[in-house]
Amino acid sequence: MGEIVNLNRFRKRAARAEADSKAGANRAKYGRSKAERLRDEAQARRDDTHLDQHRLSREDEP
Repeated sequence: MGEIVNLNRFRKRAARAEADSKAGANRAKYGRSKAERLRDEAQARRDDTHLDQHRLSREDEP
């Protein structure tokens, strides 16, 4: 015979695990200093500029 499982306890454990993973993602996304955010934004702008400079333009584009 199988093991008896309390479904309420199982649901609560699953909800808690999901909340923990969401909290971890939020810490990674929002838990940075202003200097780190500014550095990352500047790097993203440099990357975009670099890609735009190496873009091949087609003659049928405006």
